[in-house]
Amino acid sequence: MPLQIIRDDITKVKADAIVNTANPAPTWGAGTDSAIYQAAGAKQLLKCRSKIGEIAVGDAAVTPAFRLPARHIIHTVGPIWQDGNHGEYEALRSCYEKSLHLAKKLNCKSIAFPLISTGSYGFPRAEALRTALKAIGNFLQDEEMTVYLVVFDTKSVQISEELNLSIEKYIDEKLVVRKLRQEYASSPAEMSSFNTLPPLQDSLSAPAHPSAPAPSSALASSSVPTPSSAPVHPSAPARRAPEKRIFPAKASAPRSLEDVVGQLGETFQERLFRLVDERGLTDVEVYKRANLDRKLFSKIRCNANYKPKKKTALALAIALRLNLDETRDLLGRAELALSPSSVFDLIIEYFITNEIYDIYAINAALFQHEQPLLGA
Repeated sequence: MPLQIIRDDITKVKADAIVNTANPAPTWGAGTDSAIYQAAGAKQLLKCRSKIGEIAVGDAAVTPAFRLPARHIIHTVGPIWQDGNHGEYEALRSCYEKSLHLAKKLNCKSIAFPLISTGSYGFPRAEALRTALKAIGNFLQDEEMTVYLVVFDTKSVQISEELNLSIEKYIDEKLVVRKLRQEYASSPAEMSSFNTLPPLQDSLSAPAHPSAPAPSSALASSSVPTPSSAPVHPSAPARRAPEKRIFPAKASAPRSLEDVVGQLGETFQERLFRLVDERGLTDVEVYKRANLDRKLFSKIRCNANYKPKKKTALALAIALRLNLDETRDLLGRAELALSPSSVFDLIIEYFITNEIYDIYAINAALFQHEQPLLGA
């Protein structure tokens, strides 16, 4: 998976490069900066860092990693949050961009970032996350590298309050509908019919229009004759009902097992690549949109009977920007399904229903809700 959000101590992450939220001067401060110095060996690291001198806000420089499980430490200076109108966003984006390009220059295959400037520098977490994901996502459009965004807990990753509330409302409504259906359906047949009803909030909460007349029992005793009560003219010949001719159903020849097996539909792999071709996409565009590793995608391409994990299949549905019906169909080809009782599935359903196909934004929401991430 090219971009992974993980909960860990960054000093213990195995990557070619570890990014440090550095002090501009050749010294260390608190938080991540202090932890990296202590884990790497403070005296040795400070000696190398002193040779670099001052680092400007938004810039990056490199030292050896010493005792860390990495080859390099990339030091970058994040902006201090004021009000968002003093170049904070541009400086934060520059931290990620320059660190990534420096890692590429060093031939790194992997790099681990903290969420820069969100500690004592006070950058709002939701805005810092959005900036980080955009900068990393843009880089990964053209480059092959595994990027770790390392946080201490799910609270460290915060999507916008508006988006989070919208997701929470969607999940709550879906789960309430499910519980009501379970409560009021006393048999499998009733449950099945309940599932075909429109959403409960539409069918149960809509009152009758005040001007609509109420049903009246007077209609039953109306003087208007009905077909069964209308008098028959004495001279009129009695009408005979037309004779119905019933033909026995033609028995179909039993199908052999070979016939049934011979008419199987498309496999997951066949349907996937037909959709890729129909949308005029390249393999690179698809696996990058899906946050998948190139090797895994190549494996899918070469195996007509490939059975993906659910998070991989859904990542590909997001990459292809499928609607909900198309997503369910693709999952079905892999013998998978979306469950109305799964928070993970409901979050995916929310994003697809609202036509939001940003894999990194989806993964941030999944992480915040302590769910598995999409990708390999």
